[in-house]
Amino acid sequence: MFVWFVGTAVASVWLIFRDPLFNYKFLIIGALLPDVVDVWFGHVGPLHSIVSAVVLLIAAMLVSIGSRPRRKLLISVVIGVFMHLVFDGAFLNTKMFWWPVSGFAFSDSSLPSFSRGWWNLALEIVGVALCLWTRRRVQVTVSQPISGVL
Repeated sequence: MFVWFVGTAVASVWLIFRDPLFNYKFLIIGALLPDVVDVWFGHVGPLHSIVSAVVLLIAAMLVSIGSRPRRKLLISVVIGVFMHLVFDGAFLNTKMFWWPVSGFAFSDSSLPSFSRGWWNLALEIVGVALCLWTRRRVQVTVSQPISGVL
């Protein structure tokens, strides 16, 4: 699943913040990051944990002390990770969602994106519709400057 996470993350953040200067490109990176990383494990892994998302948030805050532009970009990624957890239903796997609080062993269950079967097609269609709907409302500039920020 790809478009589902992009569409839901961008639409949700737009509906909540309505900030035309929000960096949606980094939000999209964050929304895809848990599956991109955890697919290499072959099952749900650390990025499907709320604890890992909170650690990422703390790291982003510490790394960006004194640099507001860097903080905005890094927080965009972290918000994307949190959006992924919500729209992937990661909280349904309690053991993995609370890893390592619930134990250090990783769950053997497959990624939620792979275990949904044909529902993925319906969710992808909804994701495309959300992308189209949001595109009409959000004017994302293609060349938002990031040089000197990271």
